[in-house]
Formats: sequence, structure tokens, C-alpha cells
Amino acid sequence: MLNRVWPAFFLLAFASCLWQAIMGHPEVLAAAVEASFKTAKSAVEIALGLTGVLCFWLGLFQIAEKSGLTDRLAWVLAPLFRRLMPEVPPGHPAIGSVTLNMAANMLGLDNAATPMGLKAMRDLQSLNPDPDTATNAQVLFLVLNTSSVTLIPVSVFVYRAQMGAPDPASVFLPILMATSVGTLTGLLAVAWVQKLKLWDRVVFAYLAAFLALMAGMVSLVIGLPPEALGARSSLIGNLAIFGVIVLFLLAGWRKQVPLYDSFITGAKQGFEVAVNLIPFMVAMLVAIAMFRASGILDALLHGVAGGLAWLGMNTDFVPALPTALMKSFSGSGARAMMIETMQTYGVDSFPARVAAIVQGSSETTFYVLAVYFGSVGIRHERQALACGLLSDAASVAAAILVAYWFYT
Repeated sequence: MLNRVWPAFFLLAFASCLWQAIMGHPEVLAAAVEASFKTAKSAVEIALGLTGVLCFWLGLFQIAEKSGLTDRLAWVLAPLFRRLMPEVPPGHPAIGSVTLNMAANMLGLDNAATPMGLKAMRDLQSLNPDPDTATNAQVLFLVLNTSSVTLIPVSVFVYRAQMGAPDPASVFLPILMATSVGTLTGLLAVAWVQKLKLWDRVVFAYLAAFLALMAGMVSLVIGLPPEALGARSSLIGNLAIFGVIVLFLLAGWRKQVPLYDSFITGAKQGFEVAVNLIPFMVAMLVAIAMFRASGILDALLHGVAGGLAWLGMNTDFVPALPTALMKSFSGSGARAMMIETMQTYGVDSFPARVAAIVQGSSETTFYVLAVYFGSVGIRHERQALACGLLSDAASVAAAILVAYWFYT
């Protein structure tokens, strides 16, 4: 998909600039070329600026993995997946690999989550009577992955900090609420299609606990004025982050993990990750910058805003829509859109906050589907794509609504 979308940015920008030059506005060509050089430099600075924070968190995640926190969370989730995937025999390795993947996702262990996810898909494929077509369990597993059920969205905090946000964690509660809506929507959609018995006592207990958690989160902010909502979210987010750091260290200490050595081992990956981001950041940020400099992006957003205004709707969120639209196709593309929105409107502007919430609460559905199903040769995804996109739409809608609640 990106092989089509990425060159389209340049071709459309060139056509727009050429037309405007013919119409007597040649300066737009100079603006587009200047934007390409300026943004290429900015992309490298942003990527390298992430190195320190990436080293820190990758070091902590290494401790979390060695301490067995992921295994412990998987043990907690295992009874739920045994009931949501009734065709998987009790004791089959698929249950273990599925729960390990979900546990890693919830803790934000992206480097561990993907290999575990691929293993889970292979384990589920071993039970597949029709190797070309996804089973019910594989559909559910993929949709839950695309719903981005992450408790601590470290990556979004990292980018907000890099872009100069005085309080990067202030979007913690909005992201948690939006991603919860997306996850619940995806689960209910699959349950309806597959006729899963959600009223099973164990499943109901997990859902009740999840809803109770969300009700507790809402109770902490209900009735607060908008100016106090951000402060409360910041307090909870910063407390959660500090609590996770302490939890990781205490878990490692309890299991007698060599904390410092393990941290250094994980932190060494930080520079490599940051450097590997540079080509993706340059490619997407330059394309988007030239697309905006040509006037096309602003014209499209102005058209959408005009249509919404005609319907009597508030349009403050419209500049964040490119992030929302790109998210289902490409994580790097959506990340670049989010950063570009932060650069254009300010990191703590309303559009930038909406973009950050969208980035943290939804997943790259097409990419996940291609990688996970492609790894086992599945060509017929059945309801996976539709349910995954429905989850994405719910996350985006929730992100916009929650942002209005918190920041207006």
C-alpha cells in the first residue's frame, strides 16, 4: 500500500505546484523544495533525539522480560482466551503464545510482542483444517492485535516529549479510554459474527473487571472542568509511568535479575532503533511536507471542515484526520502525520492532541493483517479486516470525543 501512497504524495504535490506556477504563483515551487530540505534535516534530528528515551525504556523492558512479568500477565489472561477460542484444545501451545503476545502488547513490549504474535499465528495455523482460510481463533487474535490494547503508550509520550511537550503524559487517560473502546468494539464485533458466548461466567467476569476499571478511570475525572481534566490525566499518567518503572525494577530484584546488566543489554538497542527510524521518518515527513507546501493537504482539510461546518459540527479536530486515515495503513505514515501536525499546529494544540490520542489508541490494521496472515500463507481473512477496521473507526471516534471532553 505504501508503495502507492508514498509516491502519490510527490506526484500530486508536483502537479499542484506546476498548475499554480502556470497560474502566476511560481513561489509555491520554491516553498515545496525548501520544505523538502528543511524537513529532511528535521526528521533526522527527531529520530536521533529519541535515542535517550528509547535506551531507557528498552532497558527497562529487558528487565521486565527477564523478571517474568510477561509470563505472569499471560497466566492471568489464559482462562479468558481458553473460552474465547473454544476450538483450541485445552493445553495447546497456541493458548500460551496468544496470551504471551497480548501480555507483551499490554506492557508495551513491541520488540517481544511481534515474534510472540507470529508464533501464536503459527500455533493456531497448526489447528487449521483449511490452511488458506483464517479460523475463528485466528480472526479473533488478529482483531485484538489491531485494536492496540496497550496500557502504557510509551511511544506517544516519547514523541510528545521530543517535540517539546511540557507534560508528555497528559494524554494518558484519553488514550486509555479510546483504546478501550476500540478493543471492546473489536471483541464484540467478532463475538457477534462468531456467536461467542460472552455470557460465560469467566468471560463475563473479565468483561466486568474491564468495565469496572474503565468506570473507575472515568470516576476520577467526571465532573471536572476542562482545565482540570488535563491536570488529572497528567497526574494519573505520570504516576502510572513511575509505578511501571518501580514495578519492573522490583520484579527484577525479586527474581534476582542482574538489574544494571540487563538494563544495559536492553538499552544498547535504543541507538539501533533510533537510527533505523531515520529512513522511514525522512521518507514520510518529506513527502507530507511537500504535500502540505503544495497546498493540497490544506485544501482537502478545508473542504472537509467546510462540509462539517455546513452540518453544524465543530471542526477543530479536522487537522488530525490525516493521522487517523493513515493509521490503518501504515504505522510509520501515521507517526509522520502526527509529528507533522505537532510541528504545524504546536505539540499541545487541540489537533496535535487528537492526533496523539489516535496514534496511541489504534493500530495498523492492513499491516498487521498482511504480516500475521502472510506469515502462515492465509489468503482469505474472512471477517478479520471488517472487524479490524470497525475497531479502528471506534477508536478514532472515541479519540475525538474524549479530546473534546478533556481539552475544550
